Amino acid sequence: MNYFKSSLTVLLLVSLLAFRSTKPTKVVFFGDSITQAGVSPTGYITKLGQLLEKAGKKADYELVGKGIGGNKVYDLFLRMDEDVLAQKPDVVVVWVGVNDVWHKRTSGTGTDPDKFVKFYEAIIKKLKDNGIRPIVCTPSTIGERTDFSNEQDGDLQRYATLIREVAARQNVPVCDLRKAFLDYNLKNNPKNEEKGILTTDRVHLNESGNQFVAEQMLAVLTK
Repeated sequence: MNYFKSSLTVLLLVSLLAFRSTKPTKVVFFGDSITQAGVSPTGYITKLGQLLEKAGKKADYELVGKGIGGNKVYDLFLRMDEDVLAQKPDVVVVWVGVNDVWHKRTSGTGTDPDKFVKFYEAIIKKLKDNGIRPIVCTPSTIGERTDFSNEQDGDLQRYATLIREVAARQNVPVCDLRKAFLDYNLKNNPKNEEKGILTTDRVHLNESGNQFVAEQMLAVLTK
């Protein structure tokens, strides 16, 4: 009888483990209008799904977009419970910062560096406290010129550095889109154009930009 019970217990454990291993990793992409557009037919989240399918890994991941246009870091913090935690994700990709910089010029409603860091760290802490693995992204670009003549290059570089520092302190992986975009434009923007290489308007992604971001995300997500 004891042998039967032991065998049954082992069988149940094996069945449970097999069931758990087939459960896809749920990934929420948390951000602003770039992420909101990421679920469109040519968006970076859609393209990431296609890359995963091509690699034979589509069934391993469930991708969910939770981007809202105009969002800054504090907007993300305020809507975390409803838009992220309620999804019960395994991984959350945080991509925010462009509006925190960009809106300083366009509407005077950006985010000061000290407040940015406090909210960003609070987001990471809340994710970790809920057993969720964060991946953070640096803000990519506000203008694609490669000679640092884009109006807000200095600020954008500073905020990207702040995110890298937060990631180092919190021991979370970084998808360094700021560096990736700069490197790409140095090779592919010989005329020093301010847009049209990876973006439509200096900020939002064109199809090439969406493909490029999907490739960067894939490398970090599956590492």
